[in-house]
Amino acid sequence: MTTRFRMLFAPLGLLVTLLGGCFQPPFDMPDASVIRHDDGQVVPPDCRQLAVPSGLTDGGLRQPSVAWGCATYTNLAAQIAHPRDLEQPGPMGPADAAVAADAMRRYEQDKVTPLDKQSSRNAK
Repeated sequence: MTTRFRMLFAPLGLLVTLLGGCFQPPFDMPDASVIRHDDGQVVPPDCRQLAVPSGLTDGGLRQPSVAWGCATYTNLAAQIAHPRDLEQPGPMGPADAAVAADAMRRYEQDKVTPLDKQSSRNAK
């Protein structure tokens, strides 16, 4: 059974491996600067401006254009609570290496603090 399974799916795995690097996003992909803010409101990017023509055809017909990053930046714009943070972000707090190292030590020694039963649940 295992040999038959390998014989069936080995060519598929090889094909996926070979074609995995064929479809890459363009080098000039937009960054977070496409998110704007006007009068205290965050404005998501216009997906039509981000669209690039598809290089693929199907039976001679051109495929729809692709707006790389549009969904990501639209979702990010919906999550921004304070638009002024886009231009003047607040300072980061100091890193606490001792706390992080202590957490790792407890994890490695299998002495992890269990979850609080009142405020969390077991998701099995």
